[in-house]
Amino acid sequence: MTDPSVMVTAMRTHLCGELRLAHAGDQVTLCGWVAHRRDHGGVTFVDLRDREGVVQIVFHPDDAPEAHATAQELRGEWVVRVTGSVRERPPGMANVDLATGAVEVVVTSVEVLNRAETPPFVIEDRIEADELLRLEYRYLDLRRPEMTRALRLRHEINRTIREHMDPLGFLEVETPVLTTATPEGARDFLVPSRMFPGSFYALPQSPQQLKQLLMVAGQDRYYQIVRCLRDEKPRADRGLEFTQLDVEMSFADEEDIVSVIEPLYARVVRETQGVDVTTPFRRMSYDEMLERYGSDKPDLRYGMELSTLTDLFEGSGFAAFAKVAADGGVIKGLTAPRGAAVLSRKELDKLVEDAKGRGAAGLVWIAVEDGRALRSPVDKFLSDEERNGILDRTGAVPGDLVCLVGDRVDRANVALDGLRRDLAARLDLISDERWEFVWYFEPPLFDWSDDENKWVSNHHPFTAPLTDDLEPRTAKARAYDLILNGSELGGGSIRIHDPQIQERVFEVLGLSHEEIESKFGHLIRAFRYGAPPHGGIAMGLDRLAMLMAGKDAIRDVQAFPKAQSGADPLMGGPSPVDPAQLQELGIRVIEPARSEGGR
Repeated sequence: MTDPSVMVTAMRTHLCGELRLAHAGDQVTLCGWVAHRRDHGGVTFVDLRDREGVVQIVFHPDDAPEAHATAQELRGEWVVRVTGSVRERPPGMANVDLATGAVEVVVTSVEVLNRAETPPFVIEDRIEADELLRLEYRYLDLRRPEMTRALRLRHEINRTIREHMDPLGFLEVETPVLTTATPEGARDFLVPSRMFPGSFYALPQSPQQLKQLLMVAGQDRYYQIVRCLRDEKPRADRGLEFTQLDVEMSFADEEDIVSVIEPLYARVVRETQGVDVTTPFRRMSYDEMLERYGSDKPDLRYGMELSTLTDLFEGSGFAAFAKVAADGGVIKGLTAPRGAAVLSRKELDKLVEDAKGRGAAGLVWIAVEDGRALRSPVDKFLSDEERNGILDRTGAVPGDLVCLVGDRVDRANVALDGLRRDLAARLDLISDERWEFVWYFEPPLFDWSDDENKWVSNHHPFTAPLTDDLEPRTAKARAYDLILNGSELGGGSIRIHDPQIQERVFEVLGLSHEEIESKFGHLIRAFRYGAPPHGGIAMGLDRLAMLMAGKDAIRDVQAFPKAQSGADPLMGGPSPVDPAQLQELGIRVIEPARSEGGR
């Protein structure tokens, strides 16, 4: 909480939200916005709001007739300055839901500092205004206490980070916003250069190469709370611009990175949520995580681990699963506790359609009844050995629901991961007061991209291989991700510091020697001047704040976010540019071709 004394100004003595019984009898001057006005038997009550909270102020026609007359004109969101005395509210009139609810201010004078038009929506927490409208009038939306709490939460996270990093010997170093476009994964935002016609800067996807160069520069430990920009389709948990905690350390391995991040994030939870988190956090290999949960960002607040039953159906009389097993696929499943007792037959059949919608060939549901009896559309195709095997592998008991998917391993994992999250929500298995962190280590170094028809980096091309193996199908990376309650908070890696290994990785990614020189020559040259072993991590702060605030989208914890479409309803961007400015930059806009019959 901010020390109220530092916010005293020439126009006010106190903040609205700080007044308590201890202030009774004090003369105060407050400034703020009119939240509500009520008239009762000639006495006017106004809820006055500032950033720190709301306090009730009272206008008596007999004690302060001029102030009372002015109060009759007050409307919502008018900005006023009032002077009066603090008193305890009359017996039975205290508001226990309000921090200032034990007191009120009896006004002796009031000054209207600014009038306001009627807002397009009510300025209070429980509103149903359209999000685009809220974004268009974000300066009004941010007056709502809920949004103020979100901004304060972000401030507390940033403050905690700085307090944590400084004693550990980290230097906070700013890196440029105008950089050079390099193929690191996402699409760059480009900025034309007037001084170098035909050439462009790029806005940073992250300070990846620059923080590695700081290690080459001997700066040993760096961090930055940095803005990053990526020209990609926004989602609920990802936007065009975002903020991350960027960290890099010299002469460090995976354990050194973990030893910095774990106590920091445990401290953030403790100081913002009042909950102690156990350290060290859980750890898994990337392969183990996919095997047990079907996802590289599982929610560990509930069970429903996946079971593998492929061998159980080899040569089975259930032809669909027997074929999957024969073709090298997998049969995997999960158990939803009490699912059979809660879900209707219609809901069970809908699970099959949901699995198909996630790319799987289908889904088999099995309700477990008393005496280990099974109820399922496919029960007649199962042998007693298979029935018993299903129950033994999945640990299902009467009332539980078993869901099985037979398909390619990646499709089965995607379908079961989505099903697991959906069922956990439906069956009320998720605790909002639990904070379950988990790391994964040793993911693949490369992934095959069907879209690009080539191998790409799983993390980024500067990630060190786990061993000498650089075969794309088998190579593992010295990389790691931290997951919280089913959301990826961030990830990092031990970096390549040997120029020869770095060039070999670039070659696996299909870059020619000319491309390596033109795009990454500066990095390779730097490595030839004595690069220390180094590693780091980048942690998304928008997503962390979203989880801490209990929100569903990062837009709800950003001051001035873009809409889901990427448009800016507040400022009107993106917008056309003055033709004279384009001419100065040597740029001509080419309108996209319109489809025949379209507009």
